Amino acid sequence: MIALQTRNLSKTFKVKRKGAGLSGSFRSLLKPEWEEKPAVHGIDLTVNTGEMVAFLGPNGAGKSTTIKMLTGILHPSSGEAQVLGLTPWLERTRLAYSIGAVFGQKSQLWYHLPPVDTFDLISRIYELNRSDYAARSKDLIDRFELGPYLHTPVRKLSLGERMRCEIAASFLHRPQMLFLDEPTIGLDVIVKQRIRELIRELNRDEGTTVFLTSHDAGDVEELCSRAVVIHHGGILLDAPVQRLKREILSRKTLTLTLSESNAGYSLPPIAGTELIETEGRKLRLGVDLKSTGIEAVLSAVIGQIRLDDVTIEDPPMEEIIKHIYGLRGGNAT
Repeated sequence: MIALQTRNLSKTFKVKRKGAGLSGSFRSLLKPEWEEKPAVHGIDLTVNTGEMVAFLGPNGAGKSTTIKMLTGILHPSSGEAQVLGLTPWLERTRLAYSIGAVFGQKSQLWYHLPPVDTFDLISRIYELNRSDYAARSKDLIDRFELGPYLHTPVRKLSLGERMRCEIAASFLHRPQMLFLDEPTIGLDVIVKQRIRELIRELNRDEGTTVFLTSHDAGDVEELCSRAVVIHHGGILLDAPVQRLKREILSRKTLTLTLSESNAGYSLPPIAGTELIETEGRKLRLGVDLKSTGIEAVLSAVIGQIRLDDVTIEDPPMEEIIKHIYGLRGGNAT
């Protein structure tokens, strides 16, 4: 079954044209001129029930605008969309009972109240049966391990504690579809992993469709089976995540911190690697895993110099998107 479908979904904003110079600015204030700025154009997308899809792109690509249309916050300039069989901007109230949303930088929890009070408020907004709500909230509190801070005002919670409460709150009314916008932003590695496990578990147990935006490659790799990449408002790539992992995420960033005695060391050429940056005692290398392994690179270096530290990272999602864009010749499809 289809959970989400769009056809030629587009959104154009009218923005005031800035005047050139002081006289132009004064003239534009008295008699403003407007121009159209396309944010999203021609999005054709289908998401099946139970899928976990990553919706990716650089800042300004149109991700947030698309999500706002899919949740009914914005009306499109043209095109169609169906989410769970409803037109979001025409049937927003009905749709709200069947979807959930988590925005990493915008809280749905009441800042001065403890999470348990927001949970109770949400249950009344969604008109949940009291016994069903009691059982559901207990299950989520146990799964997300919220007990120790359930009665602590949200303002006193750490970011990781608050985000676990945010996601639990979004699951209270058993949404059929969940929109996640940067759900792990600013969190430490352990909290990120726990949140990913819980989202994956609820998707598996309840069949919830997940539509995720994130700049964290780990979110995409561990949660999603499919990635949709947009750029300049249009779809650039729609492919299985395994393909991205094989063709794009095969690149790692290796940071070497040299000991004081090797501070002036100049790295010799190593097959499958490139020197990205030199900063003090730190060398940042790009390693193509299709050409060489991390172990081979470290072996070549360790035999010649002493290291104080080594870190291995996935490339930033922005870099991955830029690479995909380059591969496709810069043409959105």
